[in-house]
Amino acid sequence: MTDPAYPPTRTVDVTDVLHGETIADPYRWLENGSDAETRAWTEQQNALTEAWLARRPARAIIRRRLDELLSIGAISVPAPARGRYFYLRRDGRQNQPILYVREGVDGEDHAIVDPNALDPAGTTALDWYYPSDDGRLLAYGLSQDGSEQSVLHVYDVEAGTSLPERIPRTRAADLAWLPDASGFYFTRYPEPGTVPAGEEHYHRAVFFHPLGGDPADDSLVYQPREKEHWPGVGLSPDGRWLVISVARTFDQTDLYLGDRNAAGWSPAPRLVPVAEDLPFSFDGEVVRGRLYLRTNLDAPTYRMYEVNPERPERGHWRELVPPRPDAVLEGARVVGDRLALSYLERATSRLRLADLDGGLRHEIQLPTLGSVFGLGAEPDGHELFFGFSSYTVPPSVYRLDLVTDRQALWRRVEADVEPDRYEVRQVSVRSADGTDVTMFLVSQRGLKRDGNAPTYLTGYGGFNISMTPAFSRSLLLWLEHGGLVAIPNIRGGGEYGESWHQGGMLARKQNSFDDFIAAAEWLVRERYTRPARLAVAGGSNGGLLMGAVLTQRPDLFRAVVIQVPLLDMLRYHRFLIARLWIPEYGSPDDAEAFRWLRAYSPYHHVRPRTDYPAVLLATAESDTRVDPMHARKMTARLQASTASGHPVLLRLEARAGHGAGKPLAKVLDELTDTWTFVFSEVGVEV
Repeated sequence: MTDPAYPPTRTVDVTDVLHGETIADPYRWLENGSDAETRAWTEQQNALTEAWLARRPARAIIRRRLDELLSIGAISVPAPARGRYFYLRRDGRQNQPILYVREGVDGEDHAIVDPNALDPAGTTALDWYYPSDDGRLLAYGLSQDGSEQSVLHVYDVEAGTSLPERIPRTRAADLAWLPDASGFYFTRYPEPGTVPAGEEHYHRAVFFHPLGGDPADDSLVYQPREKEHWPGVGLSPDGRWLVISVARTFDQTDLYLGDRNAAGWSPAPRLVPVAEDLPFSFDGEVVRGRLYLRTNLDAPTYRMYEVNPERPERGHWRELVPPRPDAVLEGARVVGDRLALSYLERATSRLRLADLDGGLRHEIQLPTLGSVFGLGAEPDGHELFFGFSSYTVPPSVYRLDLVTDRQALWRRVEADVEPDRYEVRQVSVRSADGTDVTMFLVSQRGLKRDGNAPTYLTGYGGFNISMTPAFSRSLLLWLEHGGLVAIPNIRGGGEYGESWHQGGMLARKQNSFDDFIAAAEWLVRERYTRPARLAVAGGSNGGLLMGAVLTQRPDLFRAVVIQVPLLDMLRYHRFLIARLWIPEYGSPDDAEAFRWLRAYSPYHHVRPRTDYPAVLLATAESDTRVDPMHARKMTARLQASTASGHPVLLRLEARAGHGAGKPLAKVLDELTDTWTFVFSEVGVEV
């Protein structure tokens, strides 16, 4: 194969001297996405990619099958509120999920927020929603073009009408209604012009909004000390205790309580620290006068305490749920007289019920090896909802009656999938430093180990995020054509607790890359596949992972898909919200952190005249998290450096963001391109 005719890309003589080292950046000009030259270059790259993909003979077949698979719907776990049940559902080929309310547990569903009706193009997304405790009102956020820049709306469920509230800058809002639904606490970002230019993505704060009031007059409740800190808000069901959590890093959260019954109360009560300036995470809820506190304080796999909010000093905490060496306590909810405890054991879900004093009642039976997604419950309720899925098991929602202990299917996504055709195994891989890393393998039953299976290896390894068995419509396409899916639980993730997370961050980030490379080498050594039939893919932090393994082991892979990636780790912190990620990666402004970032920064490790595998870099114009400049600069450098003849392609999508809220039509386009690339490069016939 010969190189595609890449568009000409000029270089510039730009260098930085960082901590005594001169760093060349010949494609610095591609950082400016609004520049006319950059836009013209991007259009040329997109045209090249489209033309190359259009010539692949399997593309039309792949698109047709993906269109069928994507018609498999989606569902969320309902949020119960006094006999009303709020949940999301996407059916068939709807671009966006619709928010429904069900009147009664077995009643009729009514659509109350339908983004598809608001925007025929499908690029308006419902980002989040919070029903009031009594189920009468609903606060929700809408955003455009994948930007996630939400505008808050309020809907009167009983009247079936929208209220006048329109509050912008409520990205990823936390919101807590007063018990009488007369107002709510919520998080909001600053108005442009009120903070230094470029800092509008920071300075998130907690406000109080009285229903019907002017948002400009909303009371400031809490402003973090540092602009990068991320506050969240909760309220006890009786309205007395305000709970403020402040994520300072991805492994450190402060927690405060405010007594709204105290003398001199205002919408901004005096806050008392429960945990402050401790290098651990804390979260919890106040129910019936007790704070149920989950933390990894001296417990990397997490434990739970009961705390009296009137005496929140650590010396008065009472342990309810001790840490387990073999399982991570992922979350907990109070429901009636029980604690619902969700665990991860070897990267798969377990769900247990305990008494409020922590004593185990019983384990909830799950259908198979898989993942629990979401818990739905009212603190004084008598029912628990939970979602479940696995690689070949579509999402289902179950309801557990806590009075009778009867468990029943509440609703499932209907799909023409035969789970028995496939098998899911878990193996262990030895990494470079001797650490054992678990990995899921999914394939059709009876897969031959002859070194020839087309293999799709993916991972993430960051920010305490766990890669657990979850349903994927597009992976079914790969499995149907005899492909093997491999998903290692590499360090940096949360599968094995905070120690596992910290083992793949900051100065130890190379462990994530080593774990992934070890997984690829194991697949080859154990004769599942060979480099010529091995494709790897990842997005966001997983895109950084792909960039690192591409530049460190280009001989090990045939195709690499790098989605919405971080790749220039010496300048990443200068763009969009990336300063929030300094606690995970470190800052190149710091001499020590610069050394480890420089050691793996993918953009800076592209070598001339190197036989690189085929690469598809995919990004989006409206991404408000990871700037598309990373993909543009990496594309230019790889195209100028590769000697293999395999293509290096850029796909930059308009009217789309980091991934959240992407309409089904755009998802279909993106997946068609991605799988056409992968099928073609590893030689899968359709």
